[in-house]
Parts: sequence; structure tokens; C-alpha cells
Amino acid sequence: MSDKTLIDLSWDDFDEHRDPRSNENQFDTVVEKAISRRGFLGGALAFGSGAAVFGTGLFSSTTLAQAAGHEKFAFEPIDIATDFEVHVPAGYAHDILVRWGDPLWSEANGAYSAETGVSVAMSDKVFGENTDGMELFDVDGKEVIAVNSEYVNPKINLPADSEGTPQSADEVTLLKNLQGVTVMEIARGDAGYQVVVDSPLNRRITHETQMVLSGPLAGHALVQTHADPEGMTVKGTMNNCGSGRTLWDTYLTCEENFNGYFGATGAEPTGESYSRYGIGGEGRYAYELFDPRYDISVEPNEPHRHGFVTEINPADPTSTPVKRTALGRFKHENAEMVHAKDGRVVVYMGDDERGEYLYKFVSNGVWEVGTDGGALLDDGTLFVAKFNDDMTGEWLPLTPETTGMEAAEILCFTRMAASAAGGTTMDRPEWVAANPLKVEAYCALTNNKNRGVSPNAGGDDTSVNAPNPRETNNYGQIVRWTPADENHASDSFGWDLYVMAGNPTIYDNAYAGSDNINPGNMFNSPDGMAFDSQGMLWIQTDGDYKNEGDFAGMGNNQMLVGDPESGEIIRFMTVPNGAEVTGLCWNLDKTVAFVGVQHPAGSWPDGNGKPRSSVVAVWREDGAVIG
Repeated sequence: MSDKTLIDLSWDDFDEHRDPRSNENQFDTVVEKAISRRGFLGGALAFGSGAAVFGTGLFSSTTLAQAAGHEKFAFEPIDIATDFEVHVPAGYAHDILVRWGDPLWSEANGAYSAETGVSVAMSDKVFGENTDGMELFDVDGKEVIAVNSEYVNPKINLPADSEGTPQSADEVTLLKNLQGVTVMEIARGDAGYQVVVDSPLNRRITHETQMVLSGPLAGHALVQTHADPEGMTVKGTMNNCGSGRTLWDTYLTCEENFNGYFGATGAEPTGESYSRYGIGGEGRYAYELFDPRYDISVEPNEPHRHGFVTEINPADPTSTPVKRTALGRFKHENAEMVHAKDGRVVVYMGDDERGEYLYKFVSNGVWEVGTDGGALLDDGTLFVAKFNDDMTGEWLPLTPETTGMEAAEILCFTRMAASAAGGTTMDRPEWVAANPLKVEAYCALTNNKNRGVSPNAGGDDTSVNAPNPRETNNYGQIVRWTPADENHASDSFGWDLYVMAGNPTIYDNAYAGSDNINPGNMFNSPDGMAFDSQGMLWIQTDGDYKNEGDFAGMGNNQMLVGDPESGEIIRFMTVPNGAEVTGLCWNLDKTVAFVGVQHPAGSWPDGNGKPRSSVVAVWREDGAVIG
């Protein structure tokens, strides 16, 4: 495969290396098709509170943001950056809270080396690598933060002579331990926030941590293995991307690109249940060479036990994490939980792969404030979103009647169920964020170079459609929906596009972006999102940072803040070259934001040695609330 190894590929390119797509859906006039659809030039598609129509001015250079004067923002927007530093607005400051390799217990003091990284012996006693989703909890007055470590960079973790591929079982163990979830107490002192080393609440959850399966799939033949013939217990949570929190204050960690951890040393199982999920061939980390659990020629059902939302209790380090199978199995980005008007629990989830789907789970039972609602996540209905061109939408139930599949099969092979039910293929649905001040939700559709070019892994049509209106969509957009009757449990909704990212300095068509994009705030590939307590939407990017060609003027990845009412979006933060911005939460008094910086290049933040993914604390210098 040319001069690149599997480790050098992005997750998307890794999937396409395993399962190349044919070019089927060619469109020569896609922009004309997109802008002629009902609701675009017809004036029916509005963003913001309806003050501006996302229609006739869609491709103009005069923007809402330029006219608004930043009235609702407590900072002046910053410019792009292309360096290897973190930048925040004037009047704000930042510092490192924790870096890959920092100790959680005293025995790991000095465990990290700028030359060699972390030893196998200390690898489960330090903060993991490549931070992603995170949430902060109040545990008896103590601030406890749970943070995902999505994946590892073997070339900076393994000895140089391993050349980025494990050469022993110990080296596989090292990689396993540096991924998963870190739960740790933090406290603010004279020097700002720091990790409370040796806190009894500190915990590392890795690819080897014992967990249980719950919900309708638990115990089914599809999840039974040699090591677990009853199909009830499973080791590890992997490729933990986005996150969520429950109404009863537990942590939801989401398993995304789990497929890359499995490979085959012999004859491997075949069929759509594997190909649709990108499972087969050589594993990304060579786990299968040293651990038969990851060898699908030995344990063909092991991949069926991953790709779930896992619930963790941050207040009890002795608790066993629970994989909630009723929420479906796919590449979960995050899990946004809300309390519906009728009392039921609703969880919104995106499947982060090109041409896949947006889902929600609705519990059968209702949640009462102050109770543990975990059991509610085992009993309910999973739905897939269908977006209509007339700006309405439906949540289609995934049931045996609508899919032709058995109930357990729907939860194990959720992608096939969504295809059978007729959901709308989306441009990589990533984080979902629900407005705390209004009954509406947003989903970041980060990009899709295959839109209008080739089908998804299941062969579903990916022609341009209303919420995904651009062929070869390298910029992305954010879709917003409002549930009927102001009830998140409703089976219908209205929708619009909050923003279409783009580059108005290069294009004067759909690729310039929507009217709230201008040369001063343009960006690509919206990924993470979170609402603050004031109802402002924080947007994080994971896109192209070359700052040239189609991406000229966009600089490094960034975090922006958007006003849902006016549609205005301005830039708050930029991260080092090579990095993406991942994960956002606030301390208890909302005066400090914690932001993840994943896979930086260079030698950030130490200025020498290896690059270290980190969580950054950001605050206003006057001590005021920022979230």
C-alpha cells in the first residue's frame, strides 16, 4: 500500500483501504441540484430565530455575522493561527491541566520520558493518550473529570526499532493501557487546576477492564465467545471518542472506530455483518498477532461486543462499567441525553462514517429526578432519522416489523437495520448537542468526500439530499431540528441548517458556505459541540489545517462560539498545528473551560521531545463566568 503503513492512515482511509468503494453516483451539476431543492432558493430554510433566511443570500459575501457586532459574546474574535501554540482571546488565559503520561498515582511520578514515553509497567497508572470527549462531575463537593483517550500513536509510544507496529505481547499491552478512559479528581489551588494525585476517585479504564453487557443483546448467541460462553461479560472499551452524561450523573463513553482493532491470522468470517462495519483483514495495531481475543478467525463474535455506549459511575471506582446494547452498535460519536417532555429519557447519537445515520433512543419508562435511571437504557426503542426535502422529518422505529430483522440483530447490526428502515444517509454525523434553553438539537455533519460520488458501505444511495446538499463535501455543516410538540420523544420534527461551512474567499457557490460564514470566521469539518449554560453553542473542528487550496485562510483547527438565535459564529480558540480540538466541559462554577487537544504535531506542549495530547484549562482573567 505505497509507502504508508496502516498506522499512518486516517481512520476513514483505513476503512476504505479495507473496503474500497466503487464510484456509482456521479453528478456533474450537483450545485445546481442542491440550490434548486425546495427550501434553499425558495426561502423555506431559515437559520437562527428566523430573522435571516438561508435562501436567496446563501452565496453572498454579506453576512449576518458582519452585521451583528458580536453583541452576545464576551470576547473579541481571534484570527487564525498556523503555529504550534494555543491561542485564546484577549482577556483570557490558559494552562495545561494534564498531559499524556502525567501520573495519577505517586508510584508513576517520573513515568513519562521525553525520549521513550511511558513504560509498560506504568502505562495504566498515567493519563492516557489522545484525549477526546470529557465530562466533569460533582462527587460530594469534589470535582471529578472523566476523559476519553480515543487511540494511540504507536510511533511515539513504541521503541523506535518497532517502527510503529507492536513486536511483542508487552508492547500490545502498552498500547491497550494508554487508551480507554481516565477518571480523576482535580482541584484548584494557587497555581490553578491540577490533578489530585493518589485521589481514591482516580481510575484508569482500559482495553482490559472487566465490563458487563446489558440490554436485549446481552446473553445472545451473537455475543458469545470461547472466553465468555454466556455472552454477559466483556473486556474493555475501545476507541472512545465522544461522550455524554446521564440525567443521574454517570458518564457515557462512546466506542467509535472499534473495527480497526480486529484482524485475522487465518480464515476469516465474511458477509455484510462484517463488511458493513469494516471488519476483516489486518488490524491497525496488530493486536490479533498476540491476543486471540482480537483474532476474528478465532473469535468471530468478539467484534459484536464492541461499538456500544458504555456507562461508567465516576463516583465509585469499584463499579463495573456497563455496555448498554439497547442504544445500538455502530461508530458512536457521542451520546446526548435529554429528559423529554413526557418524562422519558432520550439519547441522540451519530454514527461517524460517511453515508451513515443519525439515531435516537427513547426509553419506555420515565425518569424521576434523584433516581438511578440506568435500567431505562435497557428498555426502549431505537430510531433512525429521515429528513424530508420540505424541512420536516421523521424518526423511523427500528423494529422487526420495519427492518425484517430480529430484535437482537437490530442492536448488533444497527447499520443494516437503519438501511432497511429507510433512514437518510448523512455526511458523517458526529456530536449532537441539545440546547438547554430551548427544545432543539444540533448535529455536526463533519464532511463527506464521497457524497454524490460513491455509496456507503452498505451500498445505500448517497446522492445529494436536503440536509447534505453538496457533492464531495469537504467542509461540512451543522443540522438543527425542533421536535414536534416541544417533546424530544416525539416521532416527528422540523429542521434547518444552522451553518454550512465553506470558503467564501475561493468560491461564490455552495462551497462558499452559508450566510453566517465570512472570511473572518470560516472553518471546515465541525466535529465536537457543546452548549454552555447561557445557551451558546461551542463548535470544535477536526479538519484540514494545510491552510492552502480549498482550505486557504482557515489555519489550524479551532473552537468557535455560535449564537443559535442570530446565527452569528466567531472564533474563540486555535490549537497547535496538526491537532484537533476534542472535548469540552466546564468546572462547577462555570469559570473555567476544559478543552482537549488531540494529536498535536511538533513538540507541544513541552517544547522538546514528543508531542503530547493534553487537556487545557481556559479562563477569563477577571474570573467571570465563561460557560
